[in-house]
Amino acid sequence: MVDARDIAEVAAIELIRRDQAPGKLPIETINLVGPETLTGENVAAIWSDVLGRPIVYGGDDPSSFEQNMATFMPRWTAYEMRLMAERYVSDGMIPEKGDVERLVKLLGRPLHSYRRAASALAGSIDNH
Repeated sequence: MVDARDIAEVAAIELIRRDQAPGKLPIETINLVGPETLTGENVAAIWSDVLGRPIVYGGDDPSSFEQNMATFMPRWTAYEMRLMAERYVSDGMIPEKGDVERLVKLLGRPLHSYRRAASALAGSIDNH
């Protein structure tokens, strides 16, 4: 899982770097990753711990995901989302060697963890 704050900061740093460069820079890909690779079971375990109650991972069958998405978005979009989810299930979202280190160096700080984001979100839920 990649924290949106990390995504935004990496984008801002890269845009500023390119804007301030003396000339046009070559196109490059920056893999945006979180500090750890999480599975569905890992995420459910984090939420179980944070909320203090059992959270169960729904499994790797994206067809129910598509059906749920189709209740509030166009069916073609839900279908495309299912295809994307199937790719994640079959190939995973595994960072390449060095991705985490590259982002930490670019940001000058550790990446935000999913557990901390979940804890912060759960805290805001409790306060409302």
